[in-house]
Amino acid sequence: MTEFRADVGYSAISQVEAYWEGLRGARLMPKRSEIDPRGIESALEHTFVLERIAPGMARIRIAGSHLSDLMGMEVRGMPLTSLITPPCRRQINDLLEDVCQRPAVCEMRLNAEISVTKPQLDGRLLLMPLKSDLGDVSRILGCLVAQGDIGHTPRRFDVVGAKIRTITAPSTLPIAQKQPAKTPDAPAQAQGFAEPARAFKSHAPRPDVPYLRVVKSDD
Repeated sequence: MTEFRADVGYSAISQVEAYWEGLRGARLMPKRSEIDPRGIESALEHTFVLERIAPGMARIRIAGSHLSDLMGMEVRGMPLTSLITPPCRRQINDLLEDVCQRPAVCEMRLNAEISVTKPQLDGRLLLMPLKSDLGDVSRILGCLVAQGDIGHTPRRFDVVGAKIRTITAPSTLPIAQKQPAKTPDAPAQAQGFAEPARAFKSHAPRPDVPYLRVVKSDD
């Protein structure tokens, strides 16, 4: 997905994705309750959390100031599609389902509508799934970065490109260790749970030292 953010100015997208990856570790995804704003402090204005309320529909639960600036109003409680032009909303609905149901990470390339009062404005939108406290995949951690002059609000975007990456949990199995080569003078290496074989040593008593003594007692 790196080619989507090759332009300078989309570091917030990379920061939020790296934070999400760090939280999930060897799991498919982290929990919503694990998200700590201090971990993405420098990208907070671009970050938001969605709640999936129906197939293909998600509303904004928490949003950074950048989203409100783009819309010219408070966006909490609004559907994510309010930031998207009507012709592209069906595509957003399908991508939201991919994120929650596969599950997957999705990154989109956006262009805003242009008019006399609305100058060129390009953006990137990142969506990553989260588990709710009940264990279902009904939350999404997102990041939206728009580059350019906002101009007259509200600004809505066309989706001009999308990349979807299905999530697979990393293997937690240990990597097999390569066995060292055997040498004529070295005992064979143990396999599995067995311990290395030990050379047998005789413990026969020395001939010049009495091994047993007869003790006579008249008592």
